[in-house]
Amino acid sequence: MAYDQYQSPLSGRYASKEMQYIFSQEKKFTTWRKLWIALAETEKELGLNITQEQIDELKAHADDVNYKVAEEREKIVRHDVMSHVYAYGQQCPKAAGIIHLGATSCYVGDNTDIIIMKEGLLLVRKKLLGVIKVLADFADRYKELPTLGFTHFQPAQPTTVGKRATLWIQEFLMDLEDLDYVISTLKLRGAKGTTGTQASFYELFEGDADKVYALDQGIADKMGFEACYPVSGQTYSRKVDQRVLNVLAGIAASAHKFSNDIRLLQHLKEVEEPFEKTQIGSSAMAYKRNPMRSERIASLSRYLLVDSLNPAITAATQWFERTLDDSANKRLSVAEGFLTVDGILNLCLNVADGLVVYPKVIEKRLLSELPFMATENILMDAVKAGGNRQELHEKIRVLSMKAGEHVKKDGLDNDLLNLIAEDDTFPLTLEDLDGVMDPSKYVGLAPKQVERFIKQFVEPVLSANSDEIVENASINV
Repeated sequence: MAYDQYQSPLSGRYASKEMQYIFSQEKKFTTWRKLWIALAETEKELGLNITQEQIDELKAHADDVNYKVAEEREKIVRHDVMSHVYAYGQQCPKAAGIIHLGATSCYVGDNTDIIIMKEGLLLVRKKLLGVIKVLADFADRYKELPTLGFTHFQPAQPTTVGKRATLWIQEFLMDLEDLDYVISTLKLRGAKGTTGTQASFYELFEGDADKVYALDQGIADKMGFEACYPVSGQTYSRKVDQRVLNVLAGIAASAHKFSNDIRLLQHLKEVEEPFEKTQIGSSAMAYKRNPMRSERIASLSRYLLVDSLNPAITAATQWFERTLDDSANKRLSVAEGFLTVDGILNLCLNVADGLVVYPKVIEKRLLSELPFMATENILMDAVKAGGNRQELHEKIRVLSMKAGEHVKKDGLDNDLLNLIAEDDTFPLTLEDLDGVMDPSKYVGLAPKQVERFIKQFVEPVLSANSDEIVENASINV
């Protein structure tokens, strides 16, 4: 590590080695060479004067990039693509004259960007599937554990711990749908020339348009894509970057919601993120167990949500066939978007896989509020026992207000059941009332919803992608 230079926290602290490699210089420049090979091979297949010996020479040096030569050349010509054409030619003297034949810089630059984004999306997909899998296991494990529900962060009708987790899973499944759509629609830019007219290739193939179109398809096939975009300017439409970053931002939004809920639950001491034996929660307060990983998920997610605006603005402000004001912004915003979502998903996997649930705390809080929620059942039981509904309804309202005052003003426990039992208007004993205090009576279909959701909507996705799931991720800090 160079301690006297700025190092991006995305590389040093958050993103995995796998994602960092996808956006590395080595991946970029070796992909350039693969694209030059695909171009030369397809041109040869379509009849241009290129020999197999030249192709073989190019393939022999596809991965051993002579970076020093390229860097020294770029100092002279101030052009990165032509510097690497020159460096490749130094290693491949027989093929030097046909490297980059008919192409413009965006042939390697833009096609490489598409290839790298696709590989990044596929890695994101594996980790997203892992988050869904781990949370599905958690939901199934706690599908029957009643817990106090919240609306407006105020006590509301009970749900179950597992049912709450399905809300997180459903949003991640939506992200997976969006991700799969974007991956399925990604295309290469292909070989389109300086303004997208394919003029140079039209000239090379002596006016044979069919061969020019076949060149695009041949390159796509060799690089693992179904097709190239049918038209382009000098670059592929920057709308593509916008679509990709929107998907990453969607994952960030889902992750942020998940992390917020964990942070609130940790405050309530009901559910906690993993906390290691030697971990320090606070430099001053030794007892603290801060939800630092969930907070980091929220922090990185906010960064990505804002970062996704960059490709949108870039796409909106391009001029005609292209302007270069996309370049510096793009190489920052796209790479950082991927490194950030990678860090977010690593944290989500770590947190979801290590969630600690405290059933006794959950039960205590639920029982403290349940008398209020049980009043409708109590009312029905009292009516069945011969009481007057209108009179009883008013009595319960008054007694509920009184019990609420005891809790909030006096700091006492909720004594609503005692107040009802002591009121002669209600033909019910305290023992009768205790019978309505089973939390499982108030969770409705929550346990069955979890079972149905996992069986019908989660398991088919996980089963279809069983070889693609990444369930574990290491985090650096």
